[in-house]
Amino acid sequence: MGNVIVHQMGLYGEYFNAIKEGKKTVEVRLNDEKRRAIKIGDTIEFIKVPEQNEALQVHVINLRKYDTFEEMYENILFQDFDCEGWSMKEMVEGTYEIYTPEQEKRWGALAITIKYLK
Repeated sequence: MGNVIVHQMGLYGEYFNAIKEGKKTVEVRLNDEKRRAIKIGDTIEFIKVPEQNEALQVHVINLRKYDTFEEMYENILFQDFDCEGWSMKEMVEGTYEIYTPEQEKRWGALAITIKYLK
């Protein structure tokens, strides 16, 4: 067995809780340099922000790269993001509150399929 690689990332409370409750199985990120280091089989430790008083670990079971967030949302069920009932417009606009279209153009989008390690 090789060493387990653990990647640390901040995650806002509502998304943090959705992973903990098993409702959210896909995490959305830019496919930037930090994220390009992630491999299937790695562990991600999400630290609840802004409080930083809680952490959880997930196992990376799949990685899917897309040119745009919209393309991602066309390919993955909204319920996997714990966003059932949202419109495509809400999904994309919600993502642009976190990342800019410029960042999206530079890096592309990454869908990280995760399994919560209780």
